[in-house]
Amino acid sequence: MTGERSTYQNHVIIDPGILAGKPVVRGTRIPVALVLQHLAENPDLEDLLAAYLRLTLADVKACLAYTQTLVEGEAVMQISSTSFWL
Repeated sequence: MTGERSTYQNHVIIDPGILAGKPVVRGTRIPVALVLQHLAENPDLEDLLAAYLRLTLADVKACLAYTQTLVEGEAVMQISSTSFWL
């Protein structure tokens, strides 16, 4: 799990000044929820990357790792480049 944490922490941020604090892909205003919704509706990764040109495969993997952490019951709050584990 430690590797997954570092992966998503480099790509997923939560900043109150960006989209009201929703988790987004770093350097974009693309919410993690949008990535997940797109994959749920159409699991073709090439379509996702074509639709959101600023996304990388590493960003998508980070969104999935972030979500996995939440589903497993770990509370995560990340503001800009600083992380806080609850």
